[in-house]
Amino acid sequence: MADDHISHIRSGLTSQLPDRDPEETAEWLESFDDLVEAQGTERAQFIVRSLLQRAGAKSVGVPMVTTTDYVNTIPVDQEPDFPGDEEVERRYRAWMRWNAAIMVHRGQQPDIGVGGHISTFAGAATLYEVGFNHFFRGKNHPGGGDQVFFQGHASPGMYARAFMEGRLSEEDLDGFRQEKSKKGNGLPSYPHPRNMPDFWEFPTVSMGIGPANAIYQAQANRYMHNRGIKDTSQQHVWAYLGDGEMDEPESRGFLQLAANEKLDNLTFVINCNLQRLDGPVRGNGKIMQELEAFFRGAGWNVIKVTWGREWDALLEKDQSGALVDIMNQTPDGDYQTYKAESGAFVREHFFGKSPETKELVADMSDDEIWNLKRGGHDYRKVYAAYKASMEANGKPTVILAKTVKGYGLGPHFEARNATHQMKKLTLDDLKAFRDHLRIPITDEQLESDPYRPPYYHPGADAPEIKYMMERRSELGGSVPERRNAPREIELPPEKTYAIAKRGSGKQQAATTMAFVRLLKDIMRDKNFGDRIVPIVPDEARTFGMDSFFPTAKIYNPKGQNYLSVDRDLVLAYKESPQGQILHPGINEAGALGAFTGIGTAYATHGEPLIPVYVFYSMFGFQRTGDQFWAAADQMARGFVIGATAGRTTLTGEGLQHADGHSPLLASTNPAVVAYDPAYGYEIGHIMRAGLERMYGGKHPDPNVMYYLTVYNEPITQPAEPEELDVDGLLKGIYLAGPAEVDGPRTQLLASGVAMAWAIEAQQILADEWGVSADVWSVTSWNELRRDALAAEEEAFLNADEKARTPFITEQLAGATGPVVAVSDYMAAVPDQVRQYVPNEWATLGADGFGFSDTRAAARRFFKIDAHSVVVRALQMLARRGEVPAEAPAQAFERYQLDDVNAGTSGSAGGDS
Repeated sequence: MADDHISHIRSGLTSQLPDRDPEETAEWLESFDDLVEAQGTERAQFIVRSLLQRAGAKSVGVPMVTTTDYVNTIPVDQEPDFPGDEEVERRYRAWMRWNAAIMVHRGQQPDIGVGGHISTFAGAATLYEVGFNHFFRGKNHPGGGDQVFFQGHASPGMYARAFMEGRLSEEDLDGFRQEKSKKGNGLPSYPHPRNMPDFWEFPTVSMGIGPANAIYQAQANRYMHNRGIKDTSQQHVWAYLGDGEMDEPESRGFLQLAANEKLDNLTFVINCNLQRLDGPVRGNGKIMQELEAFFRGAGWNVIKVTWGREWDALLEKDQSGALVDIMNQTPDGDYQTYKAESGAFVREHFFGKSPETKELVADMSDDEIWNLKRGGHDYRKVYAAYKASMEANGKPTVILAKTVKGYGLGPHFEARNATHQMKKLTLDDLKAFRDHLRIPITDEQLESDPYRPPYYHPGADAPEIKYMMERRSELGGSVPERRNAPREIELPPEKTYAIAKRGSGKQQAATTMAFVRLLKDIMRDKNFGDRIVPIVPDEARTFGMDSFFPTAKIYNPKGQNYLSVDRDLVLAYKESPQGQILHPGINEAGALGAFTGIGTAYATHGEPLIPVYVFYSMFGFQRTGDQFWAAADQMARGFVIGATAGRTTLTGEGLQHADGHSPLLASTNPAVVAYDPAYGYEIGHIMRAGLERMYGGKHPDPNVMYYLTVYNEPITQPAEPEELDVDGLLKGIYLAGPAEVDGPRTQLLASGVAMAWAIEAQQILADEWGVSADVWSVTSWNELRRDALAAEEEAFLNADEKARTPFITEQLAGATGPVVAVSDYMAAVPDQVRQYVPNEWATLGADGFGFSDTRAAARRFFKIDAHSVVVRALQMLARRGEVPAEAPAQAFERYQLDDVNAGTSGSAGGDS
């Protein structure tokens, strides 16, 4: 292989420099070899580090060593003794591997065929079992227990272990991927806490979300510890990932946070089987080397587990370095091919690359060569790496463990490109797999029904099972396990919400500011306020939350070790290890990772914390929608606040900041309760209801996230009406402004910032056209639709009973005349409920792209301003003969509806 072909997979420390005195070089190398032999690798490491430090002090240019040779990071002489009974653990690990594969195989019967993944756990079983037997602490552990993010496609292995532990039955295993048809015994495909709420803790499929959330879980643990909420010092976060998964930007995008905050309570274990779903991860390169460089550059501690113990003697005999050189040069595509071939093939194509390496294995049989294991299948090597990761102080650790996908499943599966998609085994495969694992099942049992080969369990009294259960008992119980028994908390009393009810008096205030004022009062509550966790991605000043800095402070585990430039200001920037505000920077995805970790603390730690994530509404569900789904799966609870909302409210910012659709995106997530409030008092009632639902302990479905859209346009906030229809407000619609004149009737439905236009239109219709218009505040188009759909389903399932009337239909039952619905969103948002209102209906929405302009011009352009509402209402009334036929045209001309410069709805401004 030419040198330029492999330059990207080698460290290249000396390849770019000439050796002017090879004899002297050889003497230095010989001296180093003597040092290693005499005093061991640990002393040698210190000497080399000292030399590198001195080289820097003397201005000798030495490049950063981003990759090391393609061998194990931990030398043989530094490996700790393995504390368990390796043979006993190997036996029940084999049983689990069998049961995991058989569970998936049985699901492929002709009348079922639900799919599944056999090969991932087969290749990763050792990685998991070393953790289960020696490291993963359960929730009964005095330190509180670890959090383990399991690789989603390996879920059959976790079910198989739960079966061995007696947590799942054979009927449960047969319910894999049949959650409804095998109700009571169904198991979800992947780790889905919402679908298996006593078992799984963390959803890890889609790819990339697991590593992101694991980092922020580790941060949440430290945050809780530093704030004195809970001692998490003995809790460790483990994330099991695939090497192909590391191509996801979310998998790598948050590494700097873990390094910056010194999260040595975090370990990534990357299952480097060198394969994606369709082929090699880096066929021409080396994914382990690439990841080593990437993680080391990000400030992580890197441990490679490349080769099993069978290689130790060969590497020790490799005095010339020829074997290591071949290991360094061989690309992943070849390594994958070797494991799909035979020992003879490996002898010829790998060891045969040089005379020295060919001689190294001359005395070995082909079978012995074939049995040279990769490091990720060796208990001792994996144990050494795990132990070292737990002892690393000040850095997160990544363990790069080389494995074979489909290990032990036979030549049809092992290392094949298609192995990820292969769901079942042939009869010959079953027999070979049984023999490889030494499972006591006969040929007759397999042949009697090849679609349903038996599971294997030796019984609870078997010595292996007793050993396994003793290990878990000593470590604190079974893993995974999810508990939902949070401590009781006292919610804020009614007086806390008084500021929201008062309105803004003579001053004007945007709903964003109304929300921030209310949040500040909630955080001041002495019994509850410290449970609030504001999360703001570098826009706190935009949202008026800089007033939180001096008192709540920004969380930074290192504190504030610099002289702040604004230290003399009242609203100075303040960082503290006890800070309450999480400030992830310009990082919505990271903010949502933090939201998930905090919003599930009620279950993960038994400590209810209320995340309040405030962000540009455009950059919420649109940018991080997949993470919202994972948060919903994990049953996160909290508030997500879409600030600077609407398509025409932030018009100075332009197209990519103009949110005209976030309520629709929110509606696609069943766990999101979305509101578009117009006034501060509405926000107060919604916040109070949300806290009671999520954390009051009495609601049947508390596992939701409340999404509130708030705006940056200042208006005069009205005080709460004395006879406010609070029930209607919370369910989605109430009469906010009854008509005060008699005349032809129309109904104006508006939400959020559009309420001001509806009220203005009401006055114009009354004063200039003699039309009587009622104004309804629609606080939630989404919740109204969900209620109506639920009513339809109830009627469908209970045909003999009287159908329930949807709430919106009931509320508008006495409201006569045509309806004009208006919002600062696309027409599809109000149209969610159109079919449930019998009145003639028209929608005015902001469809299309946003742009930079004044608020008034933008609203006139989209035809959603007050005068557009007036003209649309007149058109509908004219068709009914209730106003003169010429009235709409007269109004259109009078208000110059086709001139964007004639618009008047909205105040000046609109920047961020």
